[in-house]
Amino acid sequence: MIDASVTRTAPNAMVCSVDHLATATGLDLLRRGGSAADAAVGANAVLAVTSPHMCGMGGDAWALVHDGRGRPHALDASGRAGSGADADRVRAEGITRIPLRGHVCAVTVPGAVDGWLALHERFGRLPLSEILADAIGYADQGFPVAPLLAWTLPMVARVEYNELPAEPSVGDIVRRPGSARALRAVVEHGRDGFYRGEFGEGLLAVGADEYSTDDLAVSQARWVEPLMVEAWGHRIWSPPPTSQGYLTLLSAAIASGFDIGDDPAGTHILIEAAAQAGYDRPVSLFDGADGAELVSPRRIAPRRAAIDPARAGVLDVPPFTGDTTYLCVVDSDRMGVSLINSNASGFGSHLIAGSSGIFLHDRGLGFTLEPGHPAEYGPGRRPPHTLSPAMVTRHDGSLRTVLGTMGGDTQPQILLQLLAGTLVHGWDPGRAIGSPRWRFTPAEGTDGFSTWQPGVRRKVQLETPAVDGLADALAAMGHLVEVLDDAHSQFGHAHMIEVMDTGALAGAADPRALTGMAAGV
Repeated sequence: MIDASVTRTAPNAMVCSVDHLATATGLDLLRRGGSAADAAVGANAVLAVTSPHMCGMGGDAWALVHDGRGRPHALDASGRAGSGADADRVRAEGITRIPLRGHVCAVTVPGAVDGWLALHERFGRLPLSEILADAIGYADQGFPVAPLLAWTLPMVARVEYNELPAEPSVGDIVRRPGSARALRAVVEHGRDGFYRGEFGEGLLAVGADEYSTDDLAVSQARWVEPLMVEAWGHRIWSPPPTSQGYLTLLSAAIASGFDIGDDPAGTHILIEAAAQAGYDRPVSLFDGADGAELVSPRRIAPRRAAIDPARAGVLDVPPFTGDTTYLCVVDSDRMGVSLINSNASGFGSHLIAGSSGIFLHDRGLGFTLEPGHPAEYGPGRRPPHTLSPAMVTRHDGSLRTVLGTMGGDTQPQILLQLLAGTLVHGWDPGRAIGSPRWRFTPAEGTDGFSTWQPGVRRKVQLETPAVDGLADALAAMGHLVEVLDDAHSQFGHAHMIEVMDTGALAGAADPRALTGMAAGV
């Protein structure tokens, strides 16, 4: 059973993250006059040191920023495949699907550090030396191992260049000197200190013919136009493709056409809306996809019409003819940042950028090896991304909510439940975050990234303690249902901050993360 999530309130500013050390860093930066962007970068840098099983400088990042003046800004800091990416070569090795671990084809050029620098350049107030100081301190002097990290470290005990202990106990002090060097290089030399320094050299060595020095010379971060739908009296925002955030928006728009009760019938509608939103994800989400078209009324109406309020639908996914960490910040000027950074699956590709000790993500798992597919693995391409931070504004343009979660393919489904809880049922953040969840997932397999593959049978998993009678009611509607005990990390680590009508802030960190914290001033 998960612990209850408590709604924290604050008059001025707030930070929510998966690690209390990161939250404390963000809060301290806000106290010193930093912006929400400064706090988000500082907190994320701490997480990159203390939570390598979920995120890091070897991963990608996405963010939404609301600066109090109308439309949010969207940051895509997801990396491109190297110029040597060759699908034919990989297929010639007998590989039919991008491997989760051990192969460089899953490693696009990591974009997280470029994302930090882009956020800081546009919205930062404090110098990088202050923003990254805590992360450097934890990497140099050590940090106590959190439970989730202790449980997962044995899986990378034999990875070359790993500087982490194989079997630590919770609370053991761990140092990461390579990360300290990388962070100092960013402070002293900017992006060149990272991408052309020790980390970049390690990446080139791991990649052999995959990358060139020119690949690392180009920033992976770009500012893009966010997507928006209107639902439940608000505007809901997410980044465009290659983020799968459009699924959050589309499912909310579909569900808003029904009466959503806090009962099994309402849960059924949300499940069906999530299923209908994602039915053609494999052929619709790719680098260059038209995000506005993906959430257009032309798509909303037929997907809504396909839902039977009393019966589970049969989802025909058309053929082609993880781990992550999320944080959010709102400052005293009501700038809000919704930021997500990820290694994809646990410790990413299980490859390390040489002596830096920094794990490389496996975000390339979003690519396909199917010849001619729009998301086929290839040079300079960005893979379809599960990362999907979200934001809600009122019709006057003011910020209402920043929210997000880890969870692979499940992220939009979790966000849909949080949106329905807060915007429809009127729940406070603590209740919305702490309530038992469901997820729509493959009936076989547990990698968290196969939900939308053609031919995959799907089931609805319920988190214990499930609402009384919910499993039986969903089964009677035709859903294949499974109740999971003690599997709470599979249902995401979500956090949210709301700007209440009074102007005060209310937020909650997910108890499923065990060490998360929401705090404000």
